[in-house]
Parts: sequence; structure tokens; C-alpha cells
Amino acid sequence: MSGTEDLLVEVDRLAAELDGVTPPTLLDVRWRLTGPPGRADYAAGHLPGAVFVDLDTDLCGPPGAAGRHPLPDPAALQAALRAAGVRAGHPVVVYDGGDGMSAARAWWTLRWAGHRKVRLLHGGWPAWVAAGLPISTEAPVPPPGDVEVHPGALPVLDAAGAARLAAAGDGALVDVRAGARYRGETEPIDPVAGHVPGAANLPAPEYVAEGRFPAADALQRRFAAAGVVAGQPVGAYCGSGVTAAQAVLALHLAGRPDAALYVGSWSNWVADPSRPVAVGEQPAGSAPSA
Repeated sequence: MSGTEDLLVEVDRLAAELDGVTPPTLLDVRWRLTGPPGRADYAAGHLPGAVFVDLDTDLCGPPGAAGRHPLPDPAALQAALRAAGVRAGHPVVVYDGGDGMSAARAWWTLRWAGHRKVRLLHGGWPAWVAAGLPISTEAPVPPPGDVEVHPGALPVLDAAGAARLAAAGDGALVDVRAGARYRGETEPIDPVAGHVPGAANLPAPEYVAEGRFPAADALQRRFAAAGVVAGQPVGAYCGSGVTAAQAVLALHLAGRPDAALYVGSWSNWVADPSRPVAVGEQPAGSAPSA
């Protein structure tokens, strides 16, 4: 089972580490799906020593048929991480505005790129502020890092792989969007409403609340209710691979480090009109329909 201490860090522990001889590299990845970019929040105040990294432009590729937040070009990602001071083998802590979604996508991206020593600040910026810990408005210029990006260290699903997993009957593809989007009752962002046929719905608020995760046994029960079975493959998707990255982190916490991310998610699935779309309630493991 993946150790929580290798995945999450609480504010008191991080504060002690930042006062140590070899503090971790801090990445501020505050982001909003809609609204002003997170850089303004960073400028208004951030953890001392933190460097802002833009989820949209630094950690993801350009939006298009591959989805709204596709995989980044490895060379471009390496350049962005080095500019942020990320060093090979040196620990990194990522945080966001508190919901844990963009920080989880940053966590996932660094681990996918082969940088294992990365943790998410549990509770993010609000937890740090609530603890009365120091904040800064100074934007540091870190020495260039030397991290090397080696993509593929975490499993990824494309549309074909997601379809196979949803249809197989001996695995689970979990859709973590809100129930109304899954059922096809509404779709505020993408051009088609519904879900991947055969996928089970487990909305994110059912396994994470305000960016904080419950204990491993509670996570295991919640994912089991969505058809996740020990020893069988599991993958997750959402609208564009951000919330689903948080689901993959939750699955790691639940002892499933093999969980795959469908990075393109629904925004990639509906980019091809030939792909089938299901609507309404659909139990986990049911066969896809045209």
C-alpha cells in the first residue's frame, strides 16, 4: 500500500521541513476552471519560497482534440520544471487554493514524468493560512533545476483503453464528475452530455471534502461501491483530467498505485463523434451500448 506520508504532507510537518537544512521545493499551482488565473492569487500571498507554476501552460499541452488538459510535451515540461527549480531526486511539495484538484494534477504530472518525491499539501493554501503560518508576496527566482523528465512512470489511458476497461467486466472505469453530468442531464463545458458506456459514477465529493481525504479504509469502501475490486484494473476520468488526477491520488491512498488516468477524459472522448455516448443511470460493469 502507498504510504500516506509519501503522498500528503500536513502543514505543521511542512513548516518544520521548510525550517530545515534541505527544504523541499514548493510549487504553487492555484488554478480555476473558470475565472481569473491563479497567478493573481499567488502575487497576493503565498508560502515563503514557493514558485508559481501554471497548470494550463506549464503542466499541460495545448487544448485540442486530445482534450482540454492533455499530456504536456516532455521537453516543454522539463523546461518549465527546471525554471521552477525542480531538482533531480529532491523533494517537491505542491499546493493549490484548497480543493486539491490542480495540486493533484501537478502531483500526478511530476510522478508520471518520473519524479517520485512529490507530495501534496493536505488542505492547501487555506490550511496554511488557518494555521497562522508565515506568508510572502516576494516571488523568488530559484536556481535552475536539473530534473529530467522520463514520461510514463504512471499508467495512462487513451480513449481506446478507457473503452476497453469500461467494457471488460473485470475492471472499473470511474467517472468522477457530478451525477447530472454523468447522466447527461447537463453539460456546462463540453459539447456533448453523457458518459463513457460502462463507466461507473463516483462524484469527487464522495471521496474528498474541501481538499482533504478520509482514511484509507473509507476510501477503499467508497471506491468498492463504484466497482473497484482488488486485483482488477481501475482507471478514472472527469471532464479534462484534473479532478480525475485527484481520484488517482485517492486511489493511491487506498492502496491502488496501479490506477490509470484517462488524461483526455470526456473532453477527448466527445472530440470524436463516432464514439458512443451513454446517458442515464448505468451500473458499474454493464456492457457499453452504441
